[in-house]
Amino acid sequence: MRWALVRVCLAVTTMVVVAFAVPLGLVIKEMARDRAFSNAEREAAAIVPALSITTDRDQLERVVASAGSDAGMAVHIPEVDGQTAVDLGRQRAADGDITTVRKLGRASTAEVPGGSTLLQPVALSSGAMAVVEVYVPESEVSNGVGTAWAVLAAVGVALVVGSVAVADRLGVRMVQPAQRLVESAHELGEGKLGARVPEEGPTELRLAAVAFNSMADQVVQLLANERELAADLSHRLRTPLTVLRLNAASLGDGPAAEQTRAAVAQLEREVDTIIRTAREAKPQTAAAGPGAGCDAGEVVRERMAFWSALAEDEGRKVRVAGVDRPVRIPVARADLAAALDALLGNVFRHTPEGTAFAVDVHNGEDAVIVLVSDAGPGIRDPEAAMARGRGSGSDGSTGLGLDIVRRLAESTGGDVRIGSSVLGGTEVRIWIQLDGREPVRRGHRGSVRRRRRGVGVH
Repeated sequence: MRWALVRVCLAVTTMVVVAFAVPLGLVIKEMARDRAFSNAEREAAAIVPALSITTDRDQLERVVASAGSDAGMAVHIPEVDGQTAVDLGRQRAADGDITTVRKLGRASTAEVPGGSTLLQPVALSSGAMAVVEVYVPESEVSNGVGTAWAVLAAVGVALVVGSVAVADRLGVRMVQPAQRLVESAHELGEGKLGARVPEEGPTELRLAAVAFNSMADQVVQLLANERELAADLSHRLRTPLTVLRLNAASLGDGPAAEQTRAAVAQLEREVDTIIRTAREAKPQTAAAGPGAGCDAGEVVRERMAFWSALAEDEGRKVRVAGVDRPVRIPVARADLAAALDALLGNVFRHTPEGTAFAVDVHNGEDAVIVLVSDAGPGIRDPEAAMARGRGSGSDGSTGLGLDIVRRLAESTGGDVRIGSSVLGGTEVRIWIQLDGREPVRRGHRGSVRRRRRGVGVH
């Protein structure tokens, strides 16, 4: 907008300057020419009285000399009544031009080398017509024209520069509020809920700033209400969790009892985490710094140790690969554990007992891929499953499992893809981008190096 306004003002001012300066320059040139020929007419008029009295050559020479114009003036008297013709001074005009002026009886101008001449007819007492020729050099005709044109050009340039400067200041006054509005919108989109726009500038932008600030206040209020609601709903789970914990304590010893107590303890920790997160006044918007995150291999081993007991009870074969070395990822440990639990829970929920499954971790220079695959019946419509994962939910599912996984991957610039596994069932690929780089295309394996060695759990 700023540069568009400057360009428009530049074009309009240039057209106005040209429209006035060019005709004015031509008028100045014409005025200089008229001034030069007016001076020539005065010089010619100075010897007209002498010609009306005498035609004597000597006397006329003295008159011309006294007029101070002997170098540029000539007098042409024709032969009359036996008197010889008289020609004083240097003749520059052509004989034909002089004859024409003598016949017509009115003044005229003629172009000659180096300038022009004024031919002024004068009636003599004898009735003949003499012609006074006054030479007007070109330098006298154009005297002062160049200076006047230079002044006009300077004034025109000053007007153009001044108009551009004024337009630029006006553009800044209009653009700066718009830029602040854009920056505040980006900050609000990034989660900086304190972003506000100064209510200043043109009326329209002031109204836009008022509307934006009102919208931001409503967003803050809505988020606060949402956090309170999530905390209250999560707090309601404490009572049934307490009952479960008491019942689990009475189960005695054994693998199933220990697994139940561990699951209840983990559920209590998750509920506490949800409540604390919901109560936080400021959402986390900054990216994880250097050293933040977790070891994906360690988290996978931990969660597979938890699920392996249930897998053994249901006769499922389990394979784990790529966890023998540390694999650092920019994801919180609890978030990765929640995503793995969501996917493995789907395997146990939606595949028959005895169905094998596997978890593979592939480490690369720019990304880490976590594959959760099974030998079940597969997913007929992966796109519909991902749509349910975005929160619609159906078929007895809350739709949050895949949404947890998707948000984890997208928080690093990665993505999630559902396909067919080598086991014959479903494969969920979690692409976790490293070092905050730009997201890669889905399905692109890049520099990921597959790890062949695996650890089998039965």
